[in-house]
Amino acid sequence: MSEYQEFLARKRVTVEPVGFDVPAETLNGQLFPWQTAIVRWALRRGRAALFADCGLGKTPMQLEWARNIPGRVLILAPLAVAEQTCREGAKFGIPVAHKRDGDDGTGQIVVTNYERLHLFRAADYTGIVLDESSILKAFDGKTRKALQDFAKSIKYRLACTATPAPNDLIELCNHAEFLDVASGKEIIALFFKQDGNTTHAWRLKGHARADFWKWLAEWSVAVRKPSDIGYEDGPFVLPPLRMHSHVVSGPVMDGWLLPVQASTLTERRDARRGSLADRVAAAAAMANGNAEPWLVWCDLNAESEALHRAIPDSSEVRGSDSSEHKEDALLGFSEGRYRVLVTKPSIAGWGMNWQHCANVVFVGLSDSYEQFYQAIRRCWRFGQAREVHCYVVTSDCDGAVVANIERKERQAAEMFSELVREMSVYEAVNQRQRRAEMEYRTDERSGEGWRLLLGDACERIKELEADSVGLSVFSPPFPGMYAYTNSARDVGNCESIAQLIEHFAFLMGDMLRVTMPGRCCCIHLTQEPVFKGRDGFVGLRDFRGDCIRAMQAAGWQYYSEVTIDKNPMLKASRTKEATLLFKTLSADSAGCRPALADYLLVFRKGGENAMPIHSGQHARWNPAAGWITSDEWCEWASPVWYRAMPTERTEHQPWQGNYPSRHQATDGIRETDVLSPAPARDGNDEKHLCPLQLGVIERCVKLWSAPGDVVFSPFAGIGSEGYQALRLHRQFVGIELKESYWRVACQNLERAAREATEQEAPLFAAALDTASDPA
Repeated sequence: MSEYQEFLARKRVTVEPVGFDVPAETLNGQLFPWQTAIVRWALRRGRAALFADCGLGKTPMQLEWARNIPGRVLILAPLAVAEQTCREGAKFGIPVAHKRDGDDGTGQIVVTNYERLHLFRAADYTGIVLDESSILKAFDGKTRKALQDFAKSIKYRLACTATPAPNDLIELCNHAEFLDVASGKEIIALFFKQDGNTTHAWRLKGHARADFWKWLAEWSVAVRKPSDIGYEDGPFVLPPLRMHSHVVSGPVMDGWLLPVQASTLTERRDARRGSLADRVAAAAAMANGNAEPWLVWCDLNAESEALHRAIPDSSEVRGSDSSEHKEDALLGFSEGRYRVLVTKPSIAGWGMNWQHCANVVFVGLSDSYEQFYQAIRRCWRFGQAREVHCYVVTSDCDGAVVANIERKERQAAEMFSELVREMSVYEAVNQRQRRAEMEYRTDERSGEGWRLLLGDACERIKELEADSVGLSVFSPPFPGMYAYTNSARDVGNCESIAQLIEHFAFLMGDMLRVTMPGRCCCIHLTQEPVFKGRDGFVGLRDFRGDCIRAMQAAGWQYYSEVTIDKNPMLKASRTKEATLLFKTLSADSAGCRPALADYLLVFRKGGENAMPIHSGQHARWNPAAGWITSDEWCEWASPVWYRAMPTERTEHQPWQGNYPSRHQATDGIRETDVLSPAPARDGNDEKHLCPLQLGVIERCVKLWSAPGDVVFSPFAGIGSEGYQALRLHRQFVGIELKESYWRVACQNLERAAREATEQEAPLFAAALDTASDPA
């Protein structure tokens, strides 16, 4: 096996089945038959997810799973749920040790809170359970990463939650990566596409929906009620849930005679604060109106404080309270020591069993359907004997929030229906641990002045002749930002910058070999942003610097660099990056930073250029034939390839003086000046997220190559580099891994060659004649 093939094999991390079979008669007799079937399925898989609706007994199922795992098992649970897990274990005859301050080595099943993970060692356990695993979304990236790293060395894993969200990529990645089913990159490449013009939001591809549900059913089981998997519902038919809406008058915003529906986040925040007193008064009247237990949910600290004052016998739990106070209040409400509990769904909305309470009131709503649903199900669950009455107190300005919750409710119902339909708990365990990798194919197509290879650039570049390329220009896959395929051959399908550079390095030496002495290679890239939700902090990783060092190690000379500024207004509107928003400037300007620029790194192969590029004198005779003019050189010599037309600043758009409303000046690099893949894809296909701007390619081609030279791109994409090269009377050779992009690129190259031949053939001929006689 070659060194490159060995590298690809390392990238293809596969997970062998790790589970084992347990006879049904040996499992806990207190489990319902359908619970026994699920536990057996999860044990056979070894690593599985259990998406069981609230009240269906996730705790006894995960405890029985843990009891049968050889060795010790650690259960991570939300605050106060740990003690509740111990009580459930006692009911089912399964000893559980609740440990708050680290592990002393005793107990086969240990439970602790997520926040105390740092006190435990992964080496002490062969199994791990995430109880209410969807709560991981509430943690920062640093905490999630610590959990992921902790679990990597643990053989058996189980994730349990009631409300998985199929279009929440963070949650999906949390579960799939925790179970070693797939990486986030693979999930995006297989099933998701860009949701709008941003790198942070994704949605299911239309044509991939069916495959997505089948894939999810390979490693998870979803149950809303026992009949979903062929059993009688019996006692799991719940008493009715009665929903009541109570609407108070909202504040009148400036410029209006009557209250209107708040739409923007600022309007919604102001409306909520303006109606706070009335909403609190309405909720307090309900809770004070009888002696029954009440669960009062709020979203703002001001609401919580006001409710606690207005309900004399209430217990309040806030995020800033100590763990001891929180645990006492939550368990005290369970035991009846406190009649009314006032808290937030984000604090106590997961895992607690409060069937003794049948009265729930929300003092307003947030946009989280999951929190809303989970908060209701603390009371409306298996074991509840009475009708549950749920009151939602809102103002008449909150219509947008209510509509959003209703939309998410429909989406969640659809998700469960689709997943249940594809589920196969009773079939043999599906041994496929990962989706099949994209089929690797090779092909080749050529036309007048161009040749495009389908396949792996690290291998197919070896078919090119030495010293045959006059210029290479391309944009490699950016780490952590875009996903194109799930193939190990995809340079962008990497876990880190280090792995991406290691993969890219297999190409760098051959790029040097095929380049003419004294000629250039241009690499367009940007730094890798680091996000708090994913990594625990906001910052950058030095992709640019790593690329420079790797190219130098391959023998290239670091020759030049160009900065390509970005429009901060356009970037802020597209990505909603907090570092660019005016609200960050107002709240804490230390959190602001300029829009990240793109960079064009220019490398040169050693030796003398045997075919000098006489652009200056040739451009005088044939300025339209692809030579750079002296005027263009004066403009492009600036290190910043962007020129903005001065315009008048305004109070609300202080950037306007440097960035005109048309986003980019006509003589600069326009971010939207790219080729479109639309003509060759169907409506459900993914977008090509970042084709290189044609203006960047034009500058490189005209400055560092001559008409007739071969321009090369190892990541041809949809053919942008070749399109410009042909239009500027060069030849083009490219390589592309993904067949759908390759087909689009072929069409774009055919079009460019046709236009160059039909419209500018005389200029091309004249340019070549001039090139052969520099005098």
